[in-house]
Amino acid sequence: MTHTFLQPPGWAPAKGYANGVAARGTLVFVGGQIGWNAQQQFETDDFIEQTRQTLQNVVAVLKEAGAGPEHMVRMTWYVIDRVEYNARLKELGGVYREVIGKHFPAMTCVEVAALMEARAKVEIEVTAVLPD
Repeated sequence: MTHTFLQPPGWAPAKGYANGVAARGTLVFVGGQIGWNAQQQFETDDFIEQTRQTLQNVVAVLKEAGAGPEHMVRMTWYVIDRVEYNARLKELGGVYREVIGKHFPAMTCVEVAALMEARAKVEIEVTAVLPD
């Protein structure tokens, strides 16, 4: 793997994400994915289940580029309820590891007032790098 995880000296280890990633290769940009299925229909309004579907959608788009979760270098999460996000971190971590594995790229998570699809509770965009 040509990714180098960046951990400044003296910093406490990041938990569930990386502070930074250096990578070289072909860039893959995954537009914001939400928790609906391939037919753009929501099957649930549960935050964790929407996150599972969102992550599965990310993996499906990566696959089209010949990439997998291990190639992700950056994720940006948009959630509509940071209180629920924090209250359900253990469940969220389980779903993340189930779909993505133990790969933790640089991540940002922000609370937003709303997403473009009214039923969406989470949206995730990803940058991945396929090694040369």
